[in-house]
Amino acid sequence: MPAASPSFFAFAQGLLLSLGLIVAIGAQNAFVLRQGLRREHVGAVVAFCALMDALLVAAGVAGMAGALGERPLLARALAGAGAGFLAAYGLRALRRSRIAGASLQAAGGVPAPASRGAVLAQAAAFTLLNPHVYLDTVLLAGSVGAQHAAPARAAFVAGAALASTLWFALLGFGARALAPAFARPRAWQRLDMGIGAVMLALAAGLAWRAAG
Repeated sequence: MPAASPSFFAFAQGLLLSLGLIVAIGAQNAFVLRQGLRREHVGAVVAFCALMDALLVAAGVAGMAGALGERPLLARALAGAGAGFLAAYGLRALRRSRIAGASLQAAGGVPAPASRGAVLAQAAAFTLLNPHVYLDTVLLAGSVGAQHAAPARAAFVAGAALASTLWFALLGFGARALAPAFARPRAWQRLDMGIGAVMLALAAGLAWRAAG
């Protein structure tokens, strides 16, 4: 059986990493879910959030690749740091899965206005004013994607972009069907179990790369 190509591996890594980071209880996800329930400018909100994620990941990968350049020791150090972060993230997700946690509530907060411009302004605020988005997309995803050779970096970004598009589309267009499930902490416990397993697997891969 032929081995997977580097581009396919990079694509799968970008997809799984982005899904693990984006599937969480937070203001941006609650906003997208709320817009889906209200059926107001859902397509525009989904497209905006997915596009911003893709651009931030691409900027992170390009920036990290440029910073690493011909610095193999720095690349290995970043891979080791990324492995540690992902392992901690995965273990935290597994711990959350063992207790009754919070739920994603679409009600409350600032009511969605009718204007598309105002809705996109809110989407921009929820996306770009959150400092964690830069840690997740630019720094973490950027440092992971930059470990690949140049042709595979584009595949990594494509995988991350697909993950964001699928998740936001699921939240926005499937809001009415998903809202009852996402309001139950048990659903998030199960998601956290899956996220924890994926993050630990990605951490192991990065640790192997860091070890050379």
